[in-house]
Amino acid sequence: MVRSTKKTAGMEQVFVTACNSHCGGRCLLKVHVKDGVITRVETDDEDEPQFRACFRGRAYRQRVYDPNRLKYPMKRVGERGEGKFERISWDEALDKVAGELRRVKDTYGPASILFLQGGADTGVLQHRDLIERLLGKFGGFQGWWGTASFEGGLFATLASYGTYLSGSTRDDLLNSRLIVMWGWDPVVTVQECNTSWYLTQARERGAKVIAVDPRYTDSAATFADQWIPIIPGTDTAMLVAMAYVMITEELHNKVFLDTYTVGFERFRDYVLGMEDGIPKTPGWAEGITGVPAQTITNLARQYATIKPAALVAGIAPGRTAYGEQYHRAAIALAAMTGNIGVHGGWAGMSWQPRGYGGYPYKVGKRLTGEGNPLEVGAPPRKESFPAQGASASSFRIHCTKVADAILKGKSGGYPADYKLAYVIGTNYVNQYLDTNKIAMALKKLEFIVVQEQVMTAMARFADILLPTCTIMEKNDIAVGGGTPMFGYMRKVIEPLHESRSQFEIANKLAEKLGIKGYNDKTEDEWLREFIKGSDAPDYEEFKRKGRYKVKLSEPYVSFKEQLANVGKKPFPTPSGRIELYSQKLAEMKTPNLPPIPKYVEAWESRRDPLSKKYPLQLITSHPKRRAHTQYETLPWLRELVPQAVLINTHDAQARGIQDGDLVRVFNDRGEMAIKAKVTERIMPGVVDIPQGAWYDPDEKGVDRGGCVNVLTRDEPSPAGSFPSNTGLVQVQKY
Repeated sequence: MVRSTKKTAGMEQVFVTACNSHCGGRCLLKVHVKDGVITRVETDDEDEPQFRACFRGRAYRQRVYDPNRLKYPMKRVGERGEGKFERISWDEALDKVAGELRRVKDTYGPASILFLQGGADTGVLQHRDLIERLLGKFGGFQGWWGTASFEGGLFATLASYGTYLSGSTRDDLLNSRLIVMWGWDPVVTVQECNTSWYLTQARERGAKVIAVDPRYTDSAATFADQWIPIIPGTDTAMLVAMAYVMITEELHNKVFLDTYTVGFERFRDYVLGMEDGIPKTPGWAEGITGVPAQTITNLARQYATIKPAALVAGIAPGRTAYGEQYHRAAIALAAMTGNIGVHGGWAGMSWQPRGYGGYPYKVGKRLTGEGNPLEVGAPPRKESFPAQGASASSFRIHCTKVADAILKGKSGGYPADYKLAYVIGTNYVNQYLDTNKIAMALKKLEFIVVQEQVMTAMARFADILLPTCTIMEKNDIAVGGGTPMFGYMRKVIEPLHESRSQFEIANKLAEKLGIKGYNDKTEDEWLREFIKGSDAPDYEEFKRKGRYKVKLSEPYVSFKEQLANVGKKPFPTPSGRIELYSQKLAEMKTPNLPPIPKYVEAWESRRDPLSKKYPLQLITSHPKRRAHTQYETLPWLRELVPQAVLINTHDAQARGIQDGDLVRVFNDRGEMAIKAKVTERIMPGVVDIPQGAWYDPDEKGVDRGGCVNVLTRDEPSPAGSFPSNTGLVQVQKY
C-alpha cells in the first residue's frame, strides 16, 4: 500500500518503476509523489545501459489524471455505441456480468461467449490471461487467432526455422557493418528500449545504414545514409530481385546454403525464371516496386559483400496482403548471405516475440490460462504449424473475421451464434479492420462487458464498464527481451476513484461465478514466484531497486548454437535445416501460399482495376504520440503531432489541396474528415493515416476522429497476416 503518513506528509518521494504500454519498449521511470499525488515523471539516469523512456512514458502523469478516466463501474442507459451510462456499484456490476455469463452459457452454450483481448498496458500478472483462465474454467469461450502486429512474420519464421524465436539482442547491432532498416522506424515505435541508442553507436562505429520504406521516416532522417522509397505491398518483389543479382553474380554464400538450408535450388529456379519463364530481374522488380533497377542491384551487392550485415525486416511490410512472403524472402536473403547465427547479422523479424518465450534468460512461473475446453479435440487449421499450439486450433476464428462471425454465425460457417463479448486490453472497434462493419456487428450482441481505463471508442459500446487501474496504481513486472531487463511496476499511488486492478477484478468475478481453484496466491506471491524462477536476484532487493538489468556475457544471437554444432543441434524444422522450401507448405496446397518465398500481387494494389476509382494506396503507420490507441487524449502528446493524412506534394497539388486543409478520405468501406499534411516525406501515390485515433462518426457516418480502420478491409492473408497496409482510397478537398 502507498499512503502518506505523518513521516512522509508534505515530503516528495521518488519511486523507480517500469513502463509497459505496448509501445515497443520496456523502460524505467522515476516517479515523484507528494501527499499521494504524482507531481513529476523522469526516467533512468543511473548505471548504463540506461532504460530511458520516450515521451509517452514521460507524459504518464497526464494519463493517470486524464479527465476521461473511468471513475466507477457503469451500465449503459442509451443506445449501444452512444456512450450514455450511469453509475453503479462494483457489486451490481459484477453481479450483472456473472449473471449474463451464466444466462448466455445456459441458453446458447459457452461457444456463444466471445473473448476479445489485446496486449494493452499489461505485465506478467495484470494480463488478459486472467480472464482467459476464468472463461476457460467457466466452461469455455470462442477465441481468436492471429497477431495483428506480426502474424505474417511468426508464420514465416515457423516455416523457415521451425520456431518463433529468431531475434537478437539490440546490442548486437554494434557488430554490424551494414544495417538495412526495411519498413522499420524504431525512433518512433521504440522496438525495444535503447534500440535507437545502439543504432547511434553503430553509426559512430562506421556502420552504413539504408532505409527502405514508402515514407522518409524519423529513423531514416536520423540514421540512414540512403532512403529507398518503395510502393507498399511490393517488398517481396524487390527482395526476390536482390536474390537474382546475388545468384547471377555468384555473390551468394554457397557453403552456408549447402550446410544449413534445404530447397535453395527450387528458390533459385523461381528467381531465375526457370519455373515460370519470368526472370526476376531488377528491371522486372522496378516495374512493380517503383525502385530503380540500379538501386536494387546496388543494395543486393552491398548486402552480399559487406560482412556482417543486418537486414532488419520490420513488421510493417508484413502487415499486407501476402505479407508472410515478405518475411520468408527476407529470411532467404539472410541465408544466401550467411547472416544467420553470426554476430552482426540478423535472422528474422525486427521484433523478438517476448510473449512466445523469446528471452535470452530465464523467466519464472506466472498465472496464465489453462486452455479452452471447447478447443479440445478440434483439429488444427490446415494453414498452421504444430509450434503454434492453441492458436492452431480450427475452432478459433481469425481476428479480422470476428465482425463477420457475429453477423453470420453458424449460417456463415462459424462455430456458433455469438451473443456476449468480454473485452479486455483492446480498443477492438477501433483497432481491427473495417470499423464500420465492427460497429454494426457489436450492436447485434446481447451483452458486452469492457474493462478499460478511459472512455474509448470500444468502451462506448459496452453494457457494463469496469474501470481498471493504470500502471501507477498496481504492482506488476515488466520484462524486456531485445534489451534484457526486469522492471518492477510499482504501485506508487492508491487507485484513483473506484478503479481496480485486473487481478482483483478477475478474482472477484471468479468468486461471483463460483469457480473453484481459480487462484491460490496473492498478487505479491505471484510476482515473487516469477522472480524466483528467473535470472533476477533476491525478490526483496529487486523490489527495493525497482529493476534488474540482465548482464549477458555477449550479445544474444538466435541460431548461434546451430552453426557451432553442425548436425548435433539441428534447426527445429522437419529437415533439421533452414527450409527455403517447406514440404509442409507444399502439402497444404493453399493458393498463394507457396512452399518457397514468392511475390504475390496484393489485392487493392496500384495495378488493381479499382485504382481507377481509388488511385491512392493507404498505409497505417504507428505515430509517436500514441501506443496504438493509448495516450490519445493527453494534451502534451496531441500537441506533439496532430492527427492528419500525409500526402505527397504532387498528389496534393493535383487535387488543389494545401497543407492544413480539411479533406475527405474515402472508399467503398467508409469515409473520414481529416486535415492534410502535405509533405515530401511520403512517396507519390501513397497516403498515410496513423493508426490509433479514436473512431468518432457523425450523424452521416463520416468519421471525425481520424480512425483509419473505417477504410481497411477485413480479409486476412492466407497465413493470417493482418493487411492493414493494403488498401486503396481517394482524397478530395472539402
